[in-house]
Amino acid sequence: MPQRYAAASPARGSGDTGTVSDLGPVNPGRAAETAWLRRWELRPDGDPVTTASSTLTPVLTSDGEPAMLKVAHSDEEVRGSALLVALDGHGAARVLRHERSALLLERATGAGDLVEMVNAGHDDEATRIICEAAGAIHAASDDVINNDEPPALIDLPTWFSHLFSEADGLTPFHRRAAEIAGALLEGPREAVVLHGDLHHGNVLDFGARGWLAIDPKGLIGEAAFDYGNLLCNPSHERALQPGRLERQFGVVVASTGLEPERPAQWLVAWCGLSSTWFAIDDDERLADSAAQIGELALSLDALGAFGA
Repeated sequence: MPQRYAAASPARGSGDTGTVSDLGPVNPGRAAETAWLRRWELRPDGDPVTTASSTLTPVLTSDGEPAMLKVAHSDEEVRGSALLVALDGHGAARVLRHERSALLLERATGAGDLVEMVNAGHDDEATRIICEAAGAIHAASDDVINNDEPPALIDLPTWFSHLFSEADGLTPFHRRAAEIAGALLEGPREAVVLHGDLHHGNVLDFGARGWLAIDPKGLIGEAAFDYGNLLCNPSHERALQPGRLERQFGVVVASTGLEPERPAQWLVAWCGLSSTWFAIDDDERLADSAAQIGELALSLDALGAFGA
């Protein structure tokens, strides 16, 4: 694995209107976004959404094209943005402009919604769509890695560091998940570019361009890892419904052509890591439900030697 991919480590306004510009009222707390609107000749086309990691503003370009301005507030978001640039629209939203912490993306204007698709009884179709987006990202790995300015990607041993350091202080399931993750990482398969956070809210309908991913974490490792999170979504409650995990796991295996043993093992490992992160954040409810999904995954017939 190239050394540059192993160096990073994982991370985890008022309503006042102030001055008025040619863009309309400007909230002083959004000065950074306003600067990019001016710099790139964009006009707001909806309310901005601010999270701990970024601010997203629907905009129109000077040509009237719908787009999304994203200004990152964390190193993790900057890393994900760099991967989007390198992917150049393969399996993911296309980047129209980028500079420092700012990214201008094509906007998802299609009417489809994967969460609504699941709620309408089309769970299998939603899973296949996410698998297709993942496959397109993985297939672009050579172009991303050989890019003149390749993004800095986090390797899976680093990504799993919290599970390895915390498992002994948590539950027997976490220790089992850490054991399985360690065995997977000691016998690695071919490394590809990974999205790292594929789920029903991160694959959107881009109309004529199809279903594409947004918000990658920017990882590198075995392709089978990328399918674990989608099996825990669109909610833990849904994932824990009787028979649901087994069925959707089968859909993943059929859609990807992967031998089932490794995806099953990565699913357990992912549930252990996800539960650990929730435990670190003192979210006992989600830590418990993520571990419950992992316990259920241990009973999958495909798990091989690590089965319950």
